[in-house]
Amino acid sequence: MLHRHSRFVRLSCARGNTMKLFAFASILCFTFSTAFAQSGDSNAPATREDIQNYLNVMHAHEMMAQMADSMSKPMHEMIHQQYIKDKDKLPADFEERMNRIMDSMFKEMPWDQMLDAEVPIYQKHFTKGDVNALIAFYSSPTGQKMMRELPEIMSETMQSTMPMIQGQVEGIRVRVEQEFAQALNGREQKTN
Repeated sequence: MLHRHSRFVRLSCARGNTMKLFAFASILCFTFSTAFAQSGDSNAPATREDIQNYLNVMHAHEMMAQMADSMSKPMHEMIHQQYIKDKDKLPADFEERMNRIMDSMFKEMPWDQMLDAEVPIYQKHFTKGDVNALIAFYSSPTGQKMMRELPEIMSETMQSTMPMIQGQVEGIRVRVEQEFAQALNGREQKTN
């Protein structure tokens, strides 16, 4: 087989088809090198530009603002509930002051810096191919719906889980106080 192939090359060259053979070989090499380059590209690390394109498709700035608004509602509700619970121990303007602090915190949050800080994290975990697939998904109608609904999903999740979290935090606080009290009592007894 190899003998026939080399004979074909000699015959082609002998007939003056050297340029055609060279062109065919060049096209073949180019095709394979392009195919290998493309398959390697998808596994290449995502660039800063890739991640920024992804964040733009995700409407990350707008989404963060919506999530902040969605998160502030249950936080205000939590402040209100705490105020109602301890109303007799707190100043009359306490709830209003706390709400202003909460609003100020969300307003002054460095959203742009937070997004910039996310870029290297995304680059660490996603390849160029991954980011391209994410961009394709979030550009689709389902991906767009996901982005529209996510802030409300997060808000509802926070509302439903906040009582559980508060209960856990309160339980941990009580246990920590008990442990401190026991440790201090044990130490006092040893020194006496």
